[in-house]
Amino acid sequence: MPHIPKSHPRYKSLKARNLIAKGVRNGVTSIHGLIAHGRGESFDYLIGEKTNKLARKSIEAAAALLLNAKHPVISVNGNTAVLAPKELVELSKLIYAPLEVNIFHSSKQRELKIKNHLEKHGAKNTLLPDKYHKIKFLDSNRKYVNPNGIMKADVVFVPLEDGDRTEALIKNGKKIIAVDLNPLSRTAQKATITIVDNIIRAMPILILTIKKLKKYDKNKLEKIINDYDNKKILNEALKSIKNS
Repeated sequence: MPHIPKSHPRYKSLKARNLIAKGVRNGVTSIHGLIAHGRGESFDYLIGEKTNKLARKSIEAAAALLLNAKHPVISVNGNTAVLAPKELVELSKLIYAPLEVNIFHSSKQRELKIKNHLEKHGAKNTLLPDKYHKIKFLDSNRKYVNPNGIMKADVVFVPLEDGDRTEALIKNGKKIIAVDLNPLSRTAQKATITIVDNIIRAMPILILTIKKLKKYDKNKLEKIINDYDNKKILNEALKSIKNS
């Protein structure tokens, strides 16, 4: 990986690009992930490459929903695995939720590489999809899930998600938390809670927020969830982009 001086004005962005490229070389990330990352990066420019107040509201609601869940699960694809492995592992331990590998382009080899990559960063509970269990309303490879993970989950955290699976998971009765820089995407529009932010910035804030909200009782957490309006947040995010 080429050296990038911290003084470079695009240091964080270039570092993330290099992580994705390295992930492709190591077989963790699909080459298609490069396109997805570039698309997200363009929206990051439009929000000023900062975590704004809207994103923080979504993060607070997401933290409350994860803490109130009976069976939370964290879905991980190649891009997520290379961009925020330490944070994914910490979140998994913090809310007692398994990490479940789920990718669009079918590859048992890459699923295992993602699992191994997470375990190198301390993961203790990483699940792989099971060909004998699948969710309804979806035809792609992402329909296959683990019976002890997404299949029985009530809340699924799906950063950097495919819109069709978000929609399918909702139809399967699950609540979905997404991280998506594009407020117009199907993922953003269909999710229960959408964090319009870069996953690299959002994950540490989500972890800190969960640690704070762990002190709250169930009723206080439910109030945060009930007061949250995802459509309103997305509309405000669009206005913010238009006025940038």
